[in-house]
Amino acid sequence: MNNKAFQALSYGVYIVSTWNEGTPAGCTANCAAQITATPATVMVSINKNNFTHDCIRKCGYFSLTVLAETSDPAIIGTFGFRTGKDYDKFAHVQWQVRDKLPVLSDGCAYVCCKVIDSMDTATHTVFLGEVIGADTLRTDPPMTYAYYHTVIKGKTAKNAPTYIAEQPEPKAKYVCKICGYVYDGETPFEQLPDDWKCPLCGAPKSMFEKR
Repeated sequence: MNNKAFQALSYGVYIVSTWNEGTPAGCTANCAAQITATPATVMVSINKNNFTHDCIRKCGYFSLTVLAETSDPAIIGTFGFRTGKDYDKFAHVQWQVRDKLPVLSDGCAYVCCKVIDSMDTATHTVFLGEVIGADTLRTDPPMTYAYYHTVIKGKTAKNAPTYIAEQPEPKAKYVCKICGYVYDGETPFEQLPDDWKCPLCGAPKSMFEKR
């Protein structure tokens, strides 16, 4: 299976917020969508390891702030790579209460929901929410997941449903054209001294080819 196929699906970049006993809690998410129009329902997928996950379970409500292409990219890192268990993510961002839920100001739209159902997967919970309020914040185009990666050059948090572990570049092999010896020493082949010779047949460094 080629996991890169999933990158062809359309994603946005959102901040999912809720309450933790009166204190705002939130995390970055890239998997959210409208499910029905009447009544209006929205789903969001949250990793079970996220602090925000349990807060949504307890609160029963969540909001989505749709980030814009002009939103501060630092918001994504703050809400995506730090945990609300020991860090106040809302301390250095502007936010407001809309429809009784915390909503970030630096976005192009928001949607507030009451949880009406959920579906468990191995690593994530998909929360289905009935919309209790929604509005636009500004007319800037929404940030897509592709824009985040190609323009902002952002990284994906490990808890994101679209996370794909980066594979290290395969190490180049240098093979002796005389005896077939494969150099695999710790020192990069290019940094070996010019008078270095093949340990098997004594061929000079120039007789090795890169494969």
